[in-house]
Amino acid sequence: MPHPLRFASARWGCLALGLLAACHSRQDAGTATTAPPAAPPAAAAVPADSPGAWYRQYRGLLPGTADSITLHLQAWPRQANDSESAGVAGSYTGPDGHPYELFGDYEAPASADSFVLVDYSPEHNPGENNAGIRWQLRRNGPALTGTVGGQPVRLREARPLSSLPLTARFFQDSVAAYPGQAASPHAQLRLLALLPGGTSKAAAALRDNLLRHLRGDTLETQAAPTLEKLWQQRRQEYARDYQQDAKERQGEATGDSLPSYALRYDSQELMRVLWNRAPLLSLGYFRYSYTGGAHGSYTTDVLTYDTRNGRPLHFDDLFRPGANAQLGPLLDAAARRSFGLAPDAPLDGPLFEKHVPATTNVFLTDGGATFVYGPYELASFAQGEIRLFLSFEELKPLLQPGLPIGADVARH
Repeated sequence: MPHPLRFASARWGCLALGLLAACHSRQDAGTATTAPPAAPPAAAAVPADSPGAWYRQYRGLLPGTADSITLHLQAWPRQANDSESAGVAGSYTGPDGHPYELFGDYEAPASADSFVLVDYSPEHNPGENNAGIRWQLRRNGPALTGTVGGQPVRLREARPLSSLPLTARFFQDSVAAYPGQAASPHAQLRLLALLPGGTSKAAAALRDNLLRHLRGDTLETQAAPTLEKLWQQRRQEYARDYQQDAKERQGEATGDSLPSYALRYDSQELMRVLWNRAPLLSLGYFRYSYTGGAHGSYTTDVLTYDTRNGRPLHFDDLFRPGANAQLGPLLDAAARRSFGLAPDAPLDGPLFEKHVPATTNVFLTDGGATFVYGPYELASFAQGEIRLFLSFEELKPLLQPGLPIGADVARH
């Protein structure tokens, strides 16, 4: 069976088994709201980042490789002794377009200039003992220096002209379970949004769609909210539900009172960059909730956008009708590659099922499509999210014509 940290999306929100104890170490003291600067006029090309939050791209070679990568790196504020938010995350793609995610190390908090990320991808960590590959990086002016897997590395800050600049807007607040009580436990609430600037029709359409999907809309027909209104709505709804839950749990408690640690809830919504090169922008909408117990729950909804018009590319926009049946065997093969299994090895050992069903939770890079499965969809919670990559070469017969993925593939 795979190591509990094999698919380390479980690291998000303190979900990995080795960190469950830390999930209960939060402080009861509340925190003041961190709000971004006032939004600039609509005509501004790029609004300002929130203090301590940013998205940057870095280019360079990884140790032992000959092909440059683009590292998409994000950071956001993290409080001292915060076991629920790493404060940093990254992603990059290999030469074949296969994406890999880097997760912030909760035991090595990010600072303004240095941070630690870990690559838990099974392709880079074969075998049962998946300790992950550590990226220890420090900012030196426009460069990142440090080590990857113990080998020296240097990456330079660079934004290719074909990529979109994105502004990082960060909000956080705490909510008292029992307002007016000095010793009340608090819940933590965070929101990290990434929005493009620009005044073109395509940029405006893209911003609106990002805000709709951050809100959780499944259709693009409703009016898009402003980010500030979305945050206020989130906070009001969360406070209402949390305080009602605290009241009900207090009424059900035996003895004098409910232990304060039972109400140290946490909620996070974080946007992640998975690919950013025109005409494609792929994002992950990570949502985490802790409401007591051994661990929290989380999902990552992924989506690719056509930056030429701001349109989202849903499953039916990517694949021809009836593609599901043909995707199944391809995903089975991808799962065997990911788990390091023989081509004819059964899957109902590492997975719950003998075959991998196609999911509509899929995003694109310039090399292929990645299908994302949440905890319990294919395997145990300890294995975290499972991500299976299929190249466009494998997918050619199944793709819709006219996709913005390169003329050689789209013309097929």
